[in-house]
Amino acid sequence: MRTTLDFIYRASGGLAAFFIFAIVALVFAQVCLNLADKIAAAVTGNGVGLTIPSYADFTGFFLAASTFLALAYALRAGGHIRVTLLLGRLPKKAQRGFEIFVVTVALAMSAYASWYLILLVYESFEYGDRSSGMVSVPLWLPQLPVALGLIILAIALLDELIGLLRGAPASWDGKGESLLSE
Repeated sequence: MRTTLDFIYRASGGLAAFFIFAIVALVFAQVCLNLADKIAAAVTGNGVGLTIPSYADFTGFFLAASTFLALAYALRAGGHIRVTLLLGRLPKKAQRGFEIFVVTVALAMSAYASWYLILLVYESFEYGDRSSGMVSVPLWLPQLPVALGLIILAIALLDELIGLLRGAPASWDGKGESLLSE
């Protein structure tokens, strides 16, 4: 089970990286087209009008996908910002109880958000909602990776909570705290 969950977290992180790469490729292509248009305007006196239709919409969709798909991977890797000023002053037993409480609250929030995002994706699919850009995209397509990312985050938080309740250290222990001191 551990290897399956770790694979899901890594795959989600890999998909997030893919969407970041897609943003870079799309923006780079649009910049190249803008440059070609400027060169054509300088040479012939008229621009060609080269553009990728709705590229700003697509980069926004890709940004949302990469952000939410990276959540579980970042949690397990210790990449989330944690304010440990209060936590570090508590006794070890109280720290553990506080961590369990915080993970439980985060699990409840992410499960709640996941549920309503699933409903939103279903509603967008059912009613045929579409984006308003030059390229009209069914809205459930960009909403789906956001919902998937939240579901995977909820799974990661449940995994974390079970581990904490069994006495295991948090997966992020020792991973993110020392980044600034290196």
